[in-house]
Amino acid sequence: MWPLWKTVAPMLRLSSGRLRSIIKKATALEYKLHRLIVNKDDFIAYIQVEAGLYDLGSIYTFLKIRHLIRVFLLLQYEINVLELIKKRRAHIHYHFKREEIEFPIIHRISSIFRRATKKWKDDVQLWLSHVAFCKKWETKGQISKVFSSMLAIHPDKPALWIMAAKSELEDRNSSESARHLFLRALRFHPDNKKVYQEYFRMELLHCEKLRKQKEELEKAEMELGEYEFSPEILSGKLADVVYKDATAKIKEAEFVISLLNIAAIFDFTKELQDSILQDLQANYTEDSLTWDFMAKRELEAPGVDEELYTAKGRASDINRREERCCQVYEEGLKSLNSEPMWTRYVVFCLERLKRKTNVQELKEKRQERLLEVLQRAHDSSLLKENFYKNWLEILLSSGDAEAAATLALSATQRYNQSVSVWSLCLQTLMQLGCGDMAKLFHDALTHVNPKESLSLWQLQLQWSMANQSAEETEAIFKRGLLSTVTAIAMEMKELYLEWSYSVGGYKKARKTFTSLQENRPLSKRFFTSMIQIEKEQETPKINNLRDYYERALQEFGSADDDLWLQYIQEEMGALGRPENCAKIHWRAMKFLEGESMERFTSKYTLLQTGHL
Repeated sequence: MWPLWKTVAPMLRLSSGRLRSIIKKATALEYKLHRLIVNKDDFIAYIQVEAGLYDLGSIYTFLKIRHLIRVFLLLQYEINVLELIKKRRAHIHYHFKREEIEFPIIHRISSIFRRATKKWKDDVQLWLSHVAFCKKWETKGQISKVFSSMLAIHPDKPALWIMAAKSELEDRNSSESARHLFLRALRFHPDNKKVYQEYFRMELLHCEKLRKQKEELEKAEMELGEYEFSPEILSGKLADVVYKDATAKIKEAEFVISLLNIAAIFDFTKELQDSILQDLQANYTEDSLTWDFMAKRELEAPGVDEELYTAKGRASDINRREERCCQVYEEGLKSLNSEPMWTRYVVFCLERLKRKTNVQELKEKRQERLLEVLQRAHDSSLLKENFYKNWLEILLSSGDAEAAATLALSATQRYNQSVSVWSLCLQTLMQLGCGDMAKLFHDALTHVNPKESLSLWQLQLQWSMANQSAEETEAIFKRGLLSTVTAIAMEMKELYLEWSYSVGGYKKARKTFTSLQENRPLSKRFFTSMIQIEKEQETPKINNLRDYYERALQEFGSADDDLWLQYIQEEMGALGRPENCAKIHWRAMKFLEGESMERFTSKYTLLQTGHL
């Protein structure tokens, strides 16, 4: 190690004392690797020192693991020193003695990686760090060996096979090795979509590379000689073989379409694309995705050039394309009249309606088409509930209140157990001011799951406060208080107290609080609301405030440190008695547990010093 650092020291302008310190630490770490019992931290720490010179980002990422952060912090200054070599080289344009400085370090780091991965074979991140190091410092000859060793231990991870094959293709320019790796991967993962997709892509990339090579040779007017370019390979027959093998094992329209989309990236695959399209239309018509894909392809069909020069002409061309799309959807519905099929049809129409256009005729045509599709899907009882919101918005924006009201009632009959549908339709009817709302709210709360009905209770109270008498609204509150669902009962208490204060003032609010204070379940907000109401009075009574705090602490005093602090602050105020603070503090320390007590102690200290 001395010869290496003697070479580096002049470049970094290190003093002899500083040089000894660095070598001492590096040597100590190296000794640790030769102990009988070695741990992973020692390997990573040593690699960190050696590789820090080269800004090894992958090791930095690896050191983010919690149990290795302390090593990173300890050796951070070593990284800075070693990074300085790289900066110094660039600054003074010193590019000599790389064989004496970089190469030995790189060799040692690779050796340490090999020892570490041999000992901790299950650590994938450690393997990937080794790969990243090899790529960064151009030791690509080692990458294949690293991947080979890693895949022998982790053959169950498809992503590693794909990564290894890509490395062979991109880093080593070896399509044969990449193909071999994909074939091995398929032995372990015969039904993995991602492996097949990347294998298919690799064969097309290989084909594209051969076509470019042939084109360059022809441009240079060179004889092909030893170069042999098979017409079958150049036309993508190998990719076709991969496709047939993949679809024989994975019979899904989505997968076939994904392969078609990959093929569409390459400009020489028209024959292959046509073959895949024929297969899709022949064997996957029972999947709504097939019809959706075929319909949207009509949007890419060429238009009439003469019409494209004016906005109206372009709108007319777009309208014709969209009509052809709809024809494909209609054809699909004849053989596949299902909810997924209608869903894709509606989504398509919605997407087209949302597209901006300055031609009013096109906008109206799109809206008309969408409303027709929504109505037909609704009549077939195959319209998903989330589309009713879009439908109602369109009807309301167009001013058709009668149709919106009728639709709202129809939706609640179709999805009478859906809270979202009831909420949407009740809000619509409230906005339109029509229908027997009291009966509708009763029907809604009868049909939906009580555990999910909180939003309906809140909506009913909102409507009642605006449209009914105080007595009728109070009756709704009292019914809500009887709910067996904890969240509803607690919410009703809080809202009832706030409503009582807003309509009847302090006396009614206090009466409501008194009647409910023993009626569990109770929430913290119920007590804090009453405390706030008391403090808003012209002459708040401290005894009442103490009573509210004491009752709140009976319920939440074992875990809520903020409540104790608020009580103490209240006693420290103008109305309180500061001498009571010590007693409250003692009680808090007795009642609070775990982290709550620690937080209370910290905040109480800040309060005493005037920082809270």
